[in-house]
Amino acid sequence: MGDLTVFTREVKETLGKRMCASFLANGYKSAVYAPFAADAAKLALELIPDGASVGIPGSVTVRQLGLIEKLEAKQCLVWHHWDPDLAPEKKAERLQAENSSDWLVTSSNAMTYDGKMINIDGTGNRVAAMSWGTGSVLYIVSVNKAAPDLTAALARARNVATPANALRVGTEEPCVKMGHCVDCKAPDRMCRAVLILERATFGRDTHVIIVGEDLGY
Repeated sequence: MGDLTVFTREVKETLGKRMCASFLANGYKSAVYAPFAADAAKLALELIPDGASVGIPGSVTVRQLGLIEKLEAKQCLVWHHWDPDLAPEKKAERLQAENSSDWLVTSSNAMTYDGKMINIDGTGNRVAAMSWGTGSVLYIVSVNKAAPDLTAALARARNVATPANALRVGTEEPCVKMGHCVDCKAPDRMCRAVLILERATFGRDTHVIIVGEDLGY
């Protein structure tokens, strides 16, 4: 039957590299494929200059790569509102610092084969920075978040990413109990702002690293 692990890896690489070509065609400054998480972290650290300010909004992927600690080792000033030592009254200020940094490093809830990014936010800080941040943007997205078209990508963001994130933060949303989106009216609903990036926006350099290993939600 052959080595299914190698076959799967090869298929991921084929898809990932094809999607890189789609992102480049859609105006992204760079788009590269990294077979493994360690490769993605290395590429990110090579791209971001020493001493740069870096905003990291809510992203499990970025934290799985250990990028906060690795960037701080490069003397980067890292802003992130998941800091356990952050006082609640300082959160708004921290969100502003994330969005005005030299670099925004984040992931995506879903992406399409033809190079669209789909994201859902509750507060809106992350999608705001993605569409109109002041600095460069770096997306690090694993192939498991790829979808063939916009409909499938939106479904993934709602039915896979959002319930997992709601469970992570401990909310009582219906999607946590049902395992999928039910378009609820819950007061703590996390699906409040949806951003579809059809192309890289004007005014900043935007980069993509597509990763062969599964990361994030």
